[in-house]
Amino acid sequence: MKGGFRVKRPDWSQIHRDASFRAYTPILALLSLIYSGGIHLRDQAYRHQLMKGRALPGLVVSVGNLTVGGTGKTPAIITLAQWAVRQGYRTVILSRGYGGKRQKLPLTVSDGSDTSVTGDEPYLLANALPGIPVVVFRKRYQAGLYAKKRFGTDLFLLDDGFQHLELKRDMDIVLVDAVRPFGNGHLLPWGPLREPVDTLNRADAIVLTRYEEGDAAEETAASLKQRFPSIPLFYANHRPREVVFSNRSGTQSPACLKFIRVAAFAGIAHPGVFRKTLENIGAHVVAFRQFRDHHRYTRHDIESLDQMKTDAGAALLLTTEKDWARISKIVPAHVDIAYLTIEFSFLPNSDEFFRMFRDGLKKP
Repeated sequence: MKGGFRVKRPDWSQIHRDASFRAYTPILALLSLIYSGGIHLRDQAYRHQLMKGRALPGLVVSVGNLTVGGTGKTPAIITLAQWAVRQGYRTVILSRGYGGKRQKLPLTVSDGSDTSVTGDEPYLLANALPGIPVVVFRKRYQAGLYAKKRFGTDLFLLDDGFQHLELKRDMDIVLVDAVRPFGNGHLLPWGPLREPVDTLNRADAIVLTRYEEGDAAEETAASLKQRFPSIPLFYANHRPREVVFSNRSGTQSPACLKFIRVAAFAGIAHPGVFRKTLENIGAHVVAFRQFRDHHRYTRHDIESLDQMKTDAGAALLLTTEKDWARISKIVPAHVDIAYLTIEFSFLPNSDEFFRMFRDGLKKP
């Protein structure tokens, strides 16, 4: 309220990385314990069939994770959906539309949809996958029946579905960040874990994302191999694909940023990863501003960022594709801004992964 006190929202991404004891730690630890109890009761209910998963009329593949945000599900789902269509599957993506408004009926997302209604990820998926339906609805069983009736779907890709036990699935693929696998190791809200790490035993495959040679990534891989020896482990990275300019036609290779002074910003789970990506390309990041994940930008934010660019003497204002989805409709015409797109690639065992994927879909 103007003239009043503003309560500062907690930076959960920072809290979830912090292993130190803070004044708020006992409260979060208590809430985490209560959350853990709820997770245990849910799991027991499904295990003893007090609650039963429902089967959709087709193959169901879940792509999910154990933590809140930051593992790169969207590029991974794009890669899997493109592969499935090439194999002849009538594919649809089912999403709950995190961050979007709840609707009473399933919604088919298009590249012209409003992210405030659909959520960021479904918008990006629809934009990147023309011809592949993206259906948003909180009740994903009903969304699947809707997709079957409307599109004749025979393969359902469940976006962020590892914890969605209501749906039976033919395969569970779980993404784990190679460098920041489980944050501070605690369950929500004290840490980023949605479930205990041991629930990875439900997975059919684990994919280490943003994998690069280094002690942290190798330590994560070794730990997972030791703890879950029977679950196939794959490695993948997120690579810059192209730079898209808002006020110019066409796109350019990320190499066009080399030696260029850029002012950048990001409102994603790990903004520092975006900055590092730009620096690895060779861009000279002279100013950088980070926002909370899923930040809802205002026109004032954009004007302020444009001023940051001017003050820093930068040649370009740059952001992520996910942030662009949220700001594309409010960017003034005079603001020269570009966004970087990312592609998902397996290292180096893509043939082995897709062989496993294909064989999993053939299970009786």
